[in-house]
Amino acid sequence: MEPMEKEHINAYLRVPVVLIIVFAVIAGLQIIFIPKLGIGSACFVAIYSVVVVIYYGITRKKFRSEILSYATNYATVQKQLLKDFQIPYAVLDETGRFLWMNEAFCTLTGKDSRYQKSVSTLFPEITREEIEHQEKDRFSISVDFEGRIYEAKMQKLSFHQPEHLKHGMVGLIGGNLVALMLFDETQLTKLKKNVKDQKLVTALIYIDNYEETVETVEDVKRSLLTAIIDRKISRYFRDTDAVIRKMEKDKYFIIFQQKYLQQMKDNKFSLLEDIKTTKAGNENEITISMGIGADADGYNQNAEYSRAAMDLALGRGGSQVVIKSGEKVEYYGLRGKEVARNTRVKARVKAQALREMMESKESVIVMGHQISDVDALGAGIGVYSAAKELGKKCQIVLNTITTSLRPLVDGFSPENGYPEDLFIDSERALELVNEKTLVMVVDTNRPNFTECPDLLTKSKSIVVFDHHRQGSERIENPVLSYIEPYASSTCEMIAEMLQYFSERMQLTPEEADCIYAGILIDTNNYMTKTGVRTFEAAAYLKRSGADVTRVRKLLREDMATYKARAEVVRHAEVYKGAFAISECVASDIESPTIVGAQASNELLNIVGIKASFVLTAFKGKIYVSSRSIDEIDVQLIMERLGGGGHLNVAGAQIQDASIEEVKQRVKDIIDIMIEEGEIKL
Repeated sequence: MEPMEKEHINAYLRVPVVLIIVFAVIAGLQIIFIPKLGIGSACFVAIYSVVVVIYYGITRKKFRSEILSYATNYATVQKQLLKDFQIPYAVLDETGRFLWMNEAFCTLTGKDSRYQKSVSTLFPEITREEIEHQEKDRFSISVDFEGRIYEAKMQKLSFHQPEHLKHGMVGLIGGNLVALMLFDETQLTKLKKNVKDQKLVTALIYIDNYEETVETVEDVKRSLLTAIIDRKISRYFRDTDAVIRKMEKDKYFIIFQQKYLQQMKDNKFSLLEDIKTTKAGNENEITISMGIGADADGYNQNAEYSRAAMDLALGRGGSQVVIKSGEKVEYYGLRGKEVARNTRVKARVKAQALREMMESKESVIVMGHQISDVDALGAGIGVYSAAKELGKKCQIVLNTITTSLRPLVDGFSPENGYPEDLFIDSERALELVNEKTLVMVVDTNRPNFTECPDLLTKSKSIVVFDHHRQGSERIENPVLSYIEPYASSTCEMIAEMLQYFSERMQLTPEEADCIYAGILIDTNNYMTKTGVRTFEAAAYLKRSGADVTRVRKLLREDMATYKARAEVVRHAEVYKGAFAISECVASDIESPTIVGAQASNELLNIVGIKASFVLTAFKGKIYVSSRSIDEIDVQLIMERLGGGGHLNVAGAQIQDASIEEVKQRVKDIIDIMIEEGEIKL
């Protein structure tokens, strides 16, 4: 019996005793003030007290027996109701062992009511840890039993709560209990799956290098090449009941049901590789990009998702599939190098567009990524040169001038004819920006990685020039975006753009040196991501006054930096026989992250090393610099760490983690990707 119920019963039993006390007080007062009446009242109180005592003595045992009988009958009814309950019902102890189950539960599981093993023996999804770690008293877990799906609803019970179970056999057992009910949701789950499977998915397919490929094909074979591509696309979607519409000569729009999407994921979108094998007299390998939109609330939103996915695919270099489902983005394909385009049409168009943007504004503010490197600085100087040509004031946001940047920055002094406020910090940039300011971001397309993220929210006129692949996090709604992952560096893109910016464009030796240095550093002395257009950009800068010897002197480092890099290489760990992983401990170095990046390049010179990872703790973050030559796509590894980059140059920044934790995460990701077939040794 519950304490509260006992209190109620005792209250009723105390009533005669209270009356005796009240009558005795009244009789006492009457004896004092009215003696004759008081004597009569006293006699009444005495007789009443005797009667009450005799009555309690006679009925006490009978009353207890009635109460016990009622409680027993009540508990029996409760137990019988639970036993006959049509919903499978069971009671578990704190450890998850069965204490009792009703007939419906016994019938479902094939066990009798005396079964007292752990619930995980029948339902592996329900473990002792799962029960103990639940913060709420009521919770649900989906379980699979003999091919059917059940929702296991559970409630933790404790004895200070007036629960109906505690009137029965539960009251005989100590400790807290867990009530378990099973609801068959097999049919409901199937219906939900059918509804989801029948939702429409929209997809866009673009041929990445159509124009370049067609130019290498004879006129009589061009229609054959197009027909082969059309047939392969139609054949791939043949079993999906898809609607395929060719919008342009190199663009397709497709609609199909979502149930076929998983099949495509499982075969890693084999259409990508199938298209590459297309041969009809073409010299180039044909590649396609696919953007897929799924799980939207409506058809229009799905179409928007597919367009956004296509933008990501193209911004990451093409030859891949990007799936956008709400905020979730998945990537498939692109195991080789980015698709390089030899046409300069895009560079000329972007140069003209940038010129128009600058002409419509009064000033320009340029910023790169946090802890700017030589490529970001060189790109900023290139933009300054373009703005200077138009007579516009241009300033570069540079919060930290590292030792590697100091010699270059010193060259842009007032003594050499440059403004004293050419380089500003974030606070000054926020003071200067207004509606007549053009904000230009170089060498990054991730808002949180910029020197001053708040600057992006204060300006509606934003231009992005970058050579890194786009990720799910990107600068939204720029007025002009020029992202070319094939480029070796942002300085290469800027140098190419400057050639079309103005016929009168003239660079000073300091400007040409700085832009050239950016190309030199990002290509690791022309050994990484170097293409035809890289050398063409370098040739333009050489003609503009860049001096190789002068640049080499500017990029020299001190002895402490050299020794720190050597220590990173000396302590490197070789993992799986192909991955070099090391830590950069350079507390006495001003720019340890740059040392880490340089050490990553050095580690690739070791025979057998296919990819390198150098971890650097700096200003509360762990910076990961990763490099490879051609066999390992380090960008895919860094994306799983929350970073990004290129196939053979990538990185990540991680907060709230130690060096050892991040190192283990890198190893775990490598193991998973090897198991999934993403990495082949």
